[in-house]
Amino acid sequence: MASSNYYALILGASSGFGKAAALALAEDGINIIGVHLDRAAGLQQVEELKTQLDSKGVRHLFFNVNAADPDRREEVMQGIKAELEAHPGSTVRMMLHSLAFGTLKPFIADKIEDAINQKNLEMTMDVMANSIVYYTQDLVRHGLMGPGGRVIGLTSAGSSRALPVYGAVSAAKAALESYCRQLAMELAPHGITANTIRAGVTYTPALAKIPSAQAIMNNAMMRNPSHRLTTPEDVANVLRLLIKDEAAWINGEVLGVDGGENSVDMTLWTV
Repeated sequence: MASSNYYALILGASSGFGKAAALALAEDGINIIGVHLDRAAGLQQVEELKTQLDSKGVRHLFFNVNAADPDRREEVMQGIKAELEAHPGSTVRMMLHSLAFGTLKPFIADKIEDAINQKNLEMTMDVMANSIVYYTQDLVRHGLMGPGGRVIGLTSAGSSRALPVYGAVSAAKAALESYCRQLAMELAPHGITANTIRAGVTYTPALAKIPSAQAIMNNAMMRNPSHRLTTPEDVANVLRLLIKDEAAWINGEVLGVDGGENSVDMTLWTV
């Protein structure tokens, strides 16, 4: 499909949910602006993604920067502004916050160096939660997103559960949900919506870093009515729906995209 005047800004675009979102939205002619932080191996994936986007006929612009750095964020905004000015009538239709970089350490440990510290907590919160507020502020302030805009954060069931070494990330996910509710209220006069998507357990590079990842996946497959994990493509397909005009009345919600994983009581099931 030929590209449209819509762009999707994807924070965390090189793998997992972000990559799947870029490819799915491109199918509908949405141009892609990707922010990622990768070294050599990851950069190869980004180049492959660019080639795939080229084949779909959409424009793309990528920034290999620390998304949580204020100066780099300003560089991204100026780059987006120049891109939109080069294509009059264009706008950022969707921003997807898919940043997954946090500290996995327990709060309590026998040795102080094994426990999470203030710097770890603040970094995790800043990258995985606070940044959605800062990017949204800048998009609106610079006039890069207007009526019809969509702000989407990716959360998880871990926002309301305790898991080993997951405390800082859990807190960040809970904050992300709260921020999106607040943004939904404050952005409504601008015609912009804000929601979070609570994906089911999905095998991504971020999940693989959790020590209990295999047990988490086994448990999810047992609880899910379809007995499979959620995929990044499952979530990407929902983004294709949310970007449409018809989704304008979905606002301030935590949308479960998990095939029923979190709504089924498996104690009553006989598999």
